[in-house]
Amino acid sequence: MTTIYFVRHAHSTYTADEFTRPLSERGMHDVAGITDLLVGENVDIVTSSPYKRAIQTVQGIADYLEQEIKVIDDLKERALTSAPAKDFTSAMEAVWQNPRFAWEGGESNVEAQSRGVNALKSLFREYGGKKVVLGTHGNIMVLMLNYFDERYGYEFWKELDMPDIYKVSFEDDTLMSVDKLYKPQG
Repeated sequence: MTTIYFVRHAHSTYTADEFTRPLSERGMHDVAGITDLLVGENVDIVTSSPYKRAIQTVQGIADYLEQEIKVIDDLKERALTSAPAKDFTSAMEAVWQNPRFAWEGGESNVEAQSRGVNALKSLFREYGGKKVVLGTHGNIMVLMLNYFDERYGYEFWKELDMPDIYKVSFEDDTLMSVDKLYKPQG
């Protein structure tokens, strides 16, 4: 059994630059609770999207384990559009209603899901039987889960917290269980 702890990043301070967007003060406060929870799970390895907010969210558990975070580019958040969407909710609904549709400069659900699932399967091969923390983002996380179980879709995405932690167990490439572990304070 391989366990992936999908850690959706904590609250961030909005900037147009997705790559360097940092956690907000509230987000930094949540890192301590995330770290405490993950310490109790006896995790083996910490991986993350290359985005600063995802790395910052799992940095505490990496520091506790005295290890470097393994940054995996293909775990970055899905690109929705090349420019900020005028109506983010409508833009998201459109890509979830038609998985092959992509806005200009963005990725379709099919494209982003394929990228994320390939990265996830690579983790299965490299760390099979281990407990792996994955610093991630809401949309790419749900797309990866959706590949294994269609119940994880747009409605599930809308209900996510920031931060959020899901403990997901896999037997080889088969999804066995999904358990929500974390509820943000306040």
